[in-house]
Amino acid sequence: MDSTTPNAEATANTLASIRAQIERLQPAPAFVIASGDLANHGNVDAYRRLRHLMEGFPIPVIWALGNHDNRVNYWAGMHDQEDQGLVDHATIIQGVHIITLDTSRYGQIGGTLDDTQIAFLDSALSAHPDLPKIVVMHHPILVEGVDHNEWHGLDHAASARLAQILPNRGVQGVFSGHIHLDRFSTWHGVPIIVSMGLQNSSDPLYVGDGVRSLQGASMSICTLRESGLTVTTVPQPTTRQVEREITAAQLAAYVAALNAK
Repeated sequence: MDSTTPNAEATANTLASIRAQIERLQPAPAFVIASGDLANHGNVDAYRRLRHLMEGFPIPVIWALGNHDNRVNYWAGMHDQEDQGLVDHATIIQGVHIITLDTSRYGQIGGTLDDTQIAFLDSALSAHPDLPKIVVMHHPILVEGVDHNEWHGLDHAASARLAQILPNRGVQGVFSGHIHLDRFSTWHGVPIIVSMGLQNSSDPLYVGDGVRSLQGASMSICTLRESGLTVTTVPQPTTRQVEREITAAQLAAYVAALNAK
């Protein structure tokens, strides 16, 4: 919730509206997933504002970090703590085993997982074999034939390693964000659920060589059944007006500048 972002107040208002919608749901959700990019520029004040906006929220929130986040400022602003490192954790809520991975890396648009994180995930998947599991990480697994650039999500190496350890482990879904789209895929038998988020929407109909952002936001309501998972998207009111267009050359220059730091 960075106040320096041009549409910061609109995003804050969207969050307030979605919070109210969630609080009206009956039965109440077991938990809420916030899959990263909690702040646009990662300022500590942005996390403090988000914390303030979520005060009194009666439902547990699973927080993940994305490429726009700053890990040190997240720990300070959200938890009043010194830097605790990668935000990897696992918890059980109402019989669901939730495994969260921090795919963000400073100065990178795309995400990755290191050996320690892969080992953490593998161990967590082996724990509580009687419980359904979901995995939360900001960067979506790269889906062949759909994602052609590593900045779209998790890098190829990490995606390939997940292809070896996620299938047939009781994973009911992998929940991500990053690409500003509501998108659902089946990948090696594992459901991959990507949420648009609250700030804007990528235009899937754009035929240029870059990306076009539209006004747009959504949340999803998920139901985990014995037979599987249902995901219902809830689009928020929007004009779908164009916010900006970024060419492939501009993206490449931005990535090069990040890599040079």
